[in-house]
Parts: sequence; C-alpha cells; structure tokens
Amino acid sequence: MRIAIVSVHASPLRDGGGLNIHIAQSAAALVRQGCEVTVYTRRDQPDIEAAIDTPEGYAVVHIDAGPAEPLPRDALMPYMGRFGERLGESWGIERPDVVHAHFWLSGLAALRAALPLEVPVVQSFHGLGAVERRHLGAADPNPRERVGIEREIANTCNGIIASCEEEAADLAEIGVPADKIAVVPGGVDLNLFCPVGPSAGRDARTRMLSAGSLMRRKGIDTAIVALQRLPSTELIIAGGPERGRADDDAEARRLRWVAEEAGVSERVLMLGGVEHDAMPALYRAADVVVCTPWFEPFGMAPLEGMACGVPVVASAVGCLKDLVVDGATGRLLDEAYPDTVAEAVRPYLDDPALAERDGLAARARACGQYSWEAVAAASIKVCENALV
Repeated sequence: MRIAIVSVHASPLRDGGGLNIHIAQSAAALVRQGCEVTVYTRRDQPDIEAAIDTPEGYAVVHIDAGPAEPLPRDALMPYMGRFGERLGESWGIERPDVVHAHFWLSGLAALRAALPLEVPVVQSFHGLGAVERRHLGAADPNPRERVGIEREIANTCNGIIASCEEEAADLAEIGVPADKIAVVPGGVDLNLFCPVGPSAGRDARTRMLSAGSLMRRKGIDTAIVALQRLPSTELIIAGGPERGRADDDAEARRLRWVAEEAGVSERVLMLGGVEHDAMPALYRAADVVVCTPWFEPFGMAPLEGMACGVPVVASAVGCLKDLVVDGATGRLLDEAYPDTVAEAVRPYLDDPALAERDGLAARARACGQYSWEAVAAASIKVCENALV
C-alpha cells in the first residue's frame, strides 16, 4: 500500500515534539510492515533538500507554502491553500493509494488535493479545537475557524483515527458516525524506553518527573505546589526551551515564580528541552511520573515512563484514562490538586516495592498494547477500510 502522510507543521526529521516523533515512528513502522510511505511537510528552512530518503525507508518531501522559515503552528492556515495545490501537483504525477493527514491543518490541505483525484483520506486530529476552546476560553490561541473546519474535515474524509476513547466521544458529539471512527493510540519505542539501561544521577531525595511542552494547560504547577506536602522529594521538569534560555519562555518564568512562592524552588530542577534519546535515563531515575494536564490528547511522556517501568500519577482526562490503570500501573485522579497529587504520589515514594510492582505492570501494559508495530497494524486496517 502506498501511503501519503501529510504533516504540515511536524516534520519527522525534527528530534523534539510529540507529533514529530509520532510521525517518524509510525512511518518507520508502516515501512516495516510492507507499506511505501512518503511524508509531506512544510519547508521551514531555505537550504533543506526538496526530498530526503530516510534510513528507516520512508521519504520526506518538503512543500513550499509560505516563507521558508519556522512559523508558529497557529499562523499557518493562510498557506494551506498553496500547500494543498502543491500536494495535488505531486499526487497527480504519482498517486498514493491513501492519504493519512495528521492535525486539522494537514487535513485541510490534504482534502484540497485528494478530492479531485478521488484519493481516500484518513484523518488524525490529535486533539480537537472544540475541546481546547472549552478549556482555554479566551486564552485559546487557535484560529476561530478551526472548530468549523474540523467538523467539515470529519464529515468529508473517509475515516478518522481517534487517539483515545474520549476523543472518539468528542467526535461523536459533533455528529461523526461511530462507524467512521477507529481508536488507535500513539505508540512507544519499547527498545529505547525500557527499564534496563543507564540512569540519570540522583541524590537521596525521592524524585518525581514531569516531561513535555511547557504550557499552562499541562498543569505542571500542580506538581510543583504538591512538593509542599512532600518535603523529601524533588521534581525534575524536562521540556521547554534549551537550558539557560528559560528567561525567554513565559511559562518557564511563571513556573519558577510558582516554585518560589511555594517555597520549594530548591527542589525543582528545570532541565529545558531534552533530546529524545536522553529521556530514558531520566525516567529510570524517577520514582514516579506525574502528568496532571487540564486535557491531554496525546500522552507521550506518561507512556514512555510506563515503558521504562515507572508508575504514573495522572489526571483522569483524555488519553490518560486509557493509558493508566488506576491502582495497577499508577493512579488516576478525578481532581488533580496539589493535595490529591501528593496523596497519590506518597505511597510510591514511601514503598519502593509498590513502585516496582506497579512499574512492572506499567511496562507490561506498554508492551502489550502500545508497540509501534501494533499501532501500525491498526492504522493499516483503517487505511484498508478507507479504500473500500
């Protein structure tokens, strides 16, 4: 099967970013299962090659749409018409069997190209604008047209991959038929993220780890304030700007202020952005991974922690409700406040045997359901159904 993956803003050639990693790993897994895969992404630097063949066997094609420089994701919509035109030109020469678009901007461009050529399109939203607007309100940075465009994409495409059961329910709420939706989670590299291997250094203090983008909606401040109730514990935060450039990032500055106000700044270490290959050592050195966002369509960090054999304490939202088995691989919190986080984390800090037991169960769950091979096989099935 010839699959065209459209990922406007997240190139698989970039190391950082959850969607970038998702695109790279899923494309490689599809190739291993016999598919011919080309990823189409926006050119964001002038000197990068037009097409690159990766060692993993998939190709990356850079589409000229807008200035050849990095742009904020939310500023890309004006260039999607041009992106779609260039896709249509390429597919008119070499037609894919099916298109898999990731994120709503990619779906907008992909449908513009695919409909005239009668190429079926499978859409992954990786979170819906309606959900973000519900939680962020006036602080929502997305273009106001996003919600309506997502509804149009959902009605027009041939199939939809939801990242979790909650996203499937959100899609049903906007009128998408259930038989058009398949739940396929993100995956994890089980060879890279495993319990055995180098571990980051640490002292005698127990350790919580939070990882991911520095956004207010990620709820990292909740874990920081929870340290007031855990006097022998430190919090490592991996994500955000390069170390030493935290002053340039508004959320990093806010989190430092939260730590100072809570009187725990000496027990909070902000590492900044960490290379993907360096993350396993950080997970292995943690007693527990804490993830308390307002909403979460992706959940890469807790899944990586589980694969490394670490229990996860998480908000009962989005994909986290699918990932974490409460009382078996970690804890799910209906209300994630500093006191409830501290209460959920404390048993793992006080009882290494409990942490090991639930960590082993977390690893087994990651291996059983979240390998990239399983994700690719499920994605292929959705693509095959779209061809019918």
